[in-house]
Amino acid sequence: MLDRLNQAMEYVEDHLDRHLDVSELARITVTSEYHFRRMFSSLAGMPLSEYVRRRRLTVAGAEVLAGGPTLLEIAVRYGYTSGEAFARAFRAVHGVGPGRARRTGAALRSQPRLSFRLTVEGNSTMRYRIVEKEAFRIAGRKARVPLIHQGVNPYIAEHVRSVPPETARRIASLSDQEPQGVVSATVRLSDGFEEGAELDFYLGAVTTAAELPEDLDVLDCPAGTWAVFENTGPFPEALQQLWADVAAQWMPSNPYAYRPGPEILRARPQEPGTPSEAQLWIPVTRTTP
Repeated sequence: MLDRLNQAMEYVEDHLDRHLDVSELARITVTSEYHFRRMFSSLAGMPLSEYVRRRRLTVAGAEVLAGGPTLLEIAVRYGYTSGEAFARAFRAVHGVGPGRARRTGAALRSQPRLSFRLTVEGNSTMRYRIVEKEAFRIAGRKARVPLIHQGVNPYIAEHVRSVPPETARRIASLSDQEPQGVVSATVRLSDGFEEGAELDFYLGAVTTAAELPEDLDVLDCPAGTWAVFENTGPFPEALQQLWADVAAQWMPSNPYAYRPGPEILRARPQEPGTPSEAQLWIPVTRTTP
């Protein structure tokens, strides 16, 4: 896998000034596009799209300072449809516009090229089990929220606070199977892992009830396989690390891949800085050896 990841980074470098096909990165690393994006985000600490943007603007910055091609020619070469769009992106990364940088020789910021080297990890075990579940429903209150990579997601926290206690009790009473009680469920609306990508977030209960209160939002989940992970640690840091470990360590080491479906979390308690005992349910499918 290490060699394949570095081959993928070579592909990125070769395509900074042309179309970059994420399906080719997935082919190089023998993963799905979804898993590659998730694994890259976990290992690099940023989404693939952000890394590519920074690398393109790093290389473009060197060309701006070197002179020669016009700023518009550089903009088009690195995928920008106008000089204005290029200038905005350039300023966001470098803190100065390309015109001023060329005139004054301003100091620019650089995104180093990523490479992956061997480090000894995996000396601690991950607790998990595989569960086959019949079709079920998640009933509760839904909100559309942006993805936040680190720290408490304020949009989710606000949604949870907005659910009246009486409604939360009614939701809890619907729970009739694992994971028990009130849970959180997130559904990704795209394969992107960039900060701000939209999610559907449910505060709900897992149930097989056919009749449900009309004021609740319902998500139908087909029968399938789930990988269930457990950990204990400070909220939300331990949970965010668990998600990263699943993508970067467990998936490459086990014969399973992500499949479409909600990721379900049961965690108690959920106060910042306090220990939280969590169960994370990930929808998976077994891969061919």
